[in-house]
Amino acid sequence: MPHLFSTIPANFFNPLSSPGKIAYWECILKLFSVMNQQLSFGVERDVLVDELQYYFEQKNAAEMREEEFAAADSRGKANLMLRRLEQYGWIEIETDKSYIQRVNFKEYAVRIIKTLLEIADGKQVEYQGYIYTIYSLVRGNTNNPGVVLMQILENTDLLITGLKNLNSNIKHYIDELTKHSTVAEIMDALFNDYITNIVDKAYHRLLTSDNVSKFRPEIIERLESKSKSHNYIESAAVEIAAMKEFSVTEAEELVYQYLHDIIEAFRNMDDILNEINHKNAQYQKAAINRAKFLLTGSEDIRGQLKELLIGLNEKINEEQMDLGGIYEIEFLDHLVRIYSSSFPDSNSFYSQVEGHREFVPKEIETYEPDILLRQEKLRKMTEKMQRMLTPDKIGAYVEERLGERTSMRAGELPLEGVEDFIKVIYIRLYGQRKNMKYRIERKEETTVNGFRFQDYEIWRK
Repeated sequence: MPHLFSTIPANFFNPLSSPGKIAYWECILKLFSVMNQQLSFGVERDVLVDELQYYFEQKNAAEMREEEFAAADSRGKANLMLRRLEQYGWIEIETDKSYIQRVNFKEYAVRIIKTLLEIADGKQVEYQGYIYTIYSLVRGNTNNPGVVLMQILENTDLLITGLKNLNSNIKHYIDELTKHSTVAEIMDALFNDYITNIVDKAYHRLLTSDNVSKFRPEIIERLESKSKSHNYIESAAVEIAAMKEFSVTEAEELVYQYLHDIIEAFRNMDDILNEINHKNAQYQKAAINRAKFLLTGSEDIRGQLKELLIGLNEKINEEQMDLGGIYEIEFLDHLVRIYSSSFPDSNSFYSQVEGHREFVPKEIETYEPDILLRQEKLRKMTEKMQRMLTPDKIGAYVEERLGERTSMRAGELPLEGVEDFIKVIYIRLYGQRKNMKYRIERKEETTVNGFRFQDYEIWRK
């Protein structure tokens, strides 16, 4: 396997890690935008110099901190930028028969730029596109079975990679949750970030329109049928052998391997999907519990400890201390006093010598359970279960509030205290589930009785 830097220069990423990385990136995007409008990526050098000169003349142009750039005028910076990008392996400059210099992006540079743009734009994986493509290719009849098999393998790999990335992204959100110290930050991370970028764009569609389970049985069945067809294996092997310059025998082994890998990928996909479901529920539960912890307070030991820890956290953040700085907070000296006691030596304690005694077993007595105690525990457990906001209870609550109406705003719900606000949160969360009898549509931010949140409309299905 060839080494990466035998294709990409070792200093290729230097512009994006230098102090002037913003200017480098904006110039690369400017060049890419101009070249992308042409039939090829080749553009006359003077045209690109004019574009970069115009960029450096703007007041909002990013600053280049290198001395060589600082000493040059706008056109000099433009020419210097092209030379640097050529030196780093982003572009190549050729002279045609008319002695006109033309600038082209390297093939690998184009692919990297497109990938970086997708990352910057927050582009989500279109699972539906991959699944439909695989499904269509598996069902279709073709005279090029080798090419089609390669396309199925590639789309399956992209689908699995996308699911793994979604799984990792949810874990990232769970890790980030501990950094939010206020209810407003937690709710913003949950509703405006997580639900918008993860649930609405990927997770919800993965369980509905993009559900793999709708297509998987037929995909596996057809692929297994192909693996048992000698004509298919032979035709695909001949085609792949020509593409990869293998012998037909080696290509046949490769065809069997491809079919096996694709089938196993679809069979094992449940493991990834189950973990995604688990982490999604874990994140939403953690966010709600953290918000409830910050919303509720009490005078018992737990409440006092919570207030104490919140106060310490605010003091550490205010003074910009590290975690070890807690020992520098003066009022702690008078708040808690911890002392240790020690003794000279363990041998200084007298150990009483006990003689050997005969062991006499005692009769095990049977005790009747305390009926009143059992009833009291059962009552408390029942009350706790009744306070839990399950999907059925939230659905009934929404049905009751809607009455004869087909829709209403969350801001119209009663908001007299924390418990009412928690119901508003659960209505928003459970509204993502397909088996609920209502759906939600996001609206602008609102404030009701001191509670500020992203308002939404509740629509009866």
